[in-house]
Amino acid sequence: MSDISAKLPAAQDEDDRPRPPKGIGPMQRRESRLAYLMLAPTFLIVLAIVMGPLLANFWISVKPVGLADLRPPSVLINERVRGGPENPGDAATLEYRLRNSTQDKEIRAVMLEDRIPDGFSVTSVPEVCTLTDDLLSCDLGTVPGKWRERLKVEGTVDQAFLDTEDPEDIHAAVVSGDADNILTNFDFTLENFARVFDNDEFWSVLRVTFYYTIFGTGGALVMGLFAAQLLHTSFKGRGFLRGLFLFPYVSPVIAVAFTWLVLFDPFSGTVNALVTKMGVADQAINFFGQRSLDLSLFGLTIEFPLALSTVIAFEAWRYFPLSFLFILARMQSMNTDVYEAAEMDGATPLQQFWYISLPQLMGILSVLFLLRFIWTFNKFDDIFLLTGGNAGTRTLTVDVYEQGFALSNLGAGAAVAVVVFVVLVAFATLFLTFSPKEEGL
Repeated sequence: MSDISAKLPAAQDEDDRPRPPKGIGPMQRRESRLAYLMLAPTFLIVLAIVMGPLLANFWISVKPVGLADLRPPSVLINERVRGGPENPGDAATLEYRLRNSTQDKEIRAVMLEDRIPDGFSVTSVPEVCTLTDDLLSCDLGTVPGKWRERLKVEGTVDQAFLDTEDPEDIHAAVVSGDADNILTNFDFTLENFARVFDNDEFWSVLRVTFYYTIFGTGGALVMGLFAAQLLHTSFKGRGFLRGLFLFPYVSPVIAVAFTWLVLFDPFSGTVNALVTKMGVADQAINFFGQRSLDLSLFGLTIEFPLALSTVIAFEAWRYFPLSFLFILARMQSMNTDVYEAAEMDGATPLQQFWYISLPQLMGILSVLFLLRFIWTFNKFDDIFLLTGGNAGTRTLTVDVYEQGFALSNLGAGAAVAVVVFVVLVAFATLFLTFSPKEEGL
């Protein structure tokens, strides 16, 4: 019993020992707030750069806005001296030509103000105008769309007016007015999205976009993987070949696209000359202008999307060097001892690649697939330069251009861009959730 009582103070002393505080203290909270405050300007700038254009696109997508609506309604004015006065005392006319810049938008409280040039004596002014000293003011009220008007101020001139070069330009006329700006008001509509989804062509374009993106991305990754595997081993001239493999990616897109157009030209192209000489085809093939080609395989006739497949081949050829660089860099960081052990155990090169190299490359392949998928899904210049979106190669990005600029419907183009954004965000979220991870050895 005495032993137990002797141990109790020790236990009590152990409970009374000072322990580190839980959570953060007042000083740490102040330092944290100060750090966030110092980072706030940078964060807000980055947020504005990233979110500004995105929010503007969402805003335009719910507006019935066209190219003509980018400039708010205004009254345009042109001032000229008429009558051709040559001597003092000759009659002359100050003529103001005004028109509404829009076809269907009214402008309210339109006012014109101008200062009469020196040496011009006014004899009469229009009914809507008043003259105070040398200041001309005209109240034009509300003007409708397509409105045009001419205001004439009659008078005589003296030598001071005649000695002045372009006297009407010395004091420029000022026109003011109030008009609704469709880009800044709070009238919204879902008509753009309804027009996009009700169009049967949209779903065809969506299918073509996925076809082009998946096969273009996969082709670039496979070519890059084989190129990296080929140039990973050491041999004479390897450095030169590595640099040569970068040519498609570093060359200007306009140059390589034009080269492909020349090579595959149905009349004078090298590829068609080889195809016809070798007897593969009876006549020249329009690779970029023919929508489909009938192929017989095992007694079945298959409609092969020729133009789209040719564009996909260009996409894979042009962008495989990026995959090649990343995969080659990852291969060079692998431990070679594992390969030596596998070779001693009798593993073939294919088995070494499948069971050793590929699991270690899954991480970089996943990142490359995600990046290339996003970039290819947003790709516009390649398709536009090669086919212009014709022959079954029209993708969503080409549709954005067609809606926004060819048809002058910016709202519908922005709506298609919103669809592209939603699809890519959904894909990226699912891919990052379920993508395979790199295995360590």
